[in-house]
Amino acid sequence: MKLWVGSATITILNEDHFMNKKTSIDLLNQGVADELQAVHQYMYWHFHLDDQGFGPLSLLLKRIAIEEMGHVERLAERILFLKGDVEMVPAGPVEKITDAQKILAKAAAMEQASAASYNQAAIKCGQSADAASKQIFEALVNDEERHFDQFDKQLDNIKRFGPNYLALQSFQQTSEAPAAEAE
Repeated sequence: MKLWVGSATITILNEDHFMNKKTSIDLLNQGVADELQAVHQYMYWHFHLDDQGFGPLSLLLKRIAIEEMGHVERLAERILFLKGDVEMVPAGPVEKITDAQKILAKAAAMEQASAASYNQAAIKCGQSADAASKQIFEALVNDEERHFDQFDKQLDNIKRFGPNYLALQSFQQTSEAPAAEAE
């Protein structure tokens, strides 16, 4: 329906153009589940890599897990704004992987899958007239692609330098420990 006001035309939207809150809440809760799974998985790997002496890789996973917690918060805030309930259930169990190279490969795959999933969620939110949720998902795509790049670079370094790359990380941590204790 169109309405004429002076020299301007105002279009009045029909019901098909209003936001579908249920669709958005469902997509946002799926994002919460995926992010919670990533937080649990990355912290599990952080603990094991730290125990194995791979300090820099361990810290990378811890830092990204903390970023994923921020994603949970952003998604949850939007769900609550839409008057939904936040489902705090991880999408899946923690996988018991402890080999550094396998951890990086799995982490990279998780980030790629998240970026693809969030791209689809952004499209669906846009189609259901929820621009704010769409923008949240678009921002998450950027973060997940950055995380993928970080894991992928580590995998490339292992391929380029072989097992020595991981050994140097372990050596770096042990050589820094006495200096830290002396302070």
